[in-house]
Amino acid sequence: MKDFIGEHDNMKEKFYQYIQSLQDIICHKLQEVDGKANFQEDIWKRAEGGGGRTRVIENGNVFEKGGVNISAVHGELPETMRKHFDVKEGDFFACGLSLVLHPKNPFVSTVHANWRYFEMYNKKGEIVDSWFGGGQDLTPYYLFEEDAKHFHQVCKTACDKHNPNFYPNYKKRCDEYFYNTHRNEARGIGGLFFDYCKESDNMSMQNWYDFVSEVGDSFLEAYVPIVERRKALNYTDKHRTWQEIRRGRYVEFNLVHDKGTLFGLKTNGRIESILMSLPPHVQWVYDHHPEAGSEEEKLVKVLEKPKEWD
Repeated sequence: MKDFIGEHDNMKEKFYQYIQSLQDIICHKLQEVDGKANFQEDIWKRAEGGGGRTRVIENGNVFEKGGVNISAVHGELPETMRKHFDVKEGDFFACGLSLVLHPKNPFVSTVHANWRYFEMYNKKGEIVDSWFGGGQDLTPYYLFEEDAKHFHQVCKTACDKHNPNFYPNYKKRCDEYFYNTHRNEARGIGGLFFDYCKESDNMSMQNWYDFVSEVGDSFLEAYVPIVERRKALNYTDKHRTWQEIRRGRYVEFNLVHDKGTLFGLKTNGRIESILMSLPPHVQWVYDHHPEAGSEEEKLVKVLEKPKEWD
């Protein structure tokens, strides 16, 4: 994949090297946590330019399905993106790491994370815009406040090293973004979401790189302790049914609202990598409501309105 990243493109090269390394670190640790399944690797190329390295884990002791993918793609801006950025012509480069993990045990939360870098060029090949984006968020099926507080505290600690306003701002954006407006409920209990992080008087691109890599490096610390606490808990078919119903809401968000999914589909991305985020077993039950006073209802009540966890 070095053929489309020039040596002079420092930030592009630096971030691409970072996500390659981070993918290795995360996959190695998750295999260790699972104890059975290993990641299957798939190297792919995109006809219009670029490619990626998809890694998927399935049918493990802990992870029913998950993926930790990196990609670096480039080419002419598609019409839909030209309209979005209000430009008549131009090229783009985008690279990032995206992961989703769907555990088998309903008491272990699903998790999603993404860290990315984007450049846009004029016809002379000059950079006219560049930015970072990303975040990480937790989607429990049963609410353990200890887990929610831990996840958010790790996010806050990573943010506070760079700016005390980052955590409250990016938590709020996460609560707003990962929201199924057609259901009037959040997808999960949030985390961080940031986008269009550009050079400014206060933040250079190097500063943004330092921040995004800080968040990326914190992922395992945020998630693995939650998995370790819950992966051996006993569960019943009733718990699994609820998990699959809630997974349906996860699918709805990804296919209806998620910008990353829509970007991949509109730029002729690799469909297997894009839809890797979807869980293997899902239910849609007509007009389903949890029992009053149940643990299932407790979760739904929290998802109706964002909560402060730090």
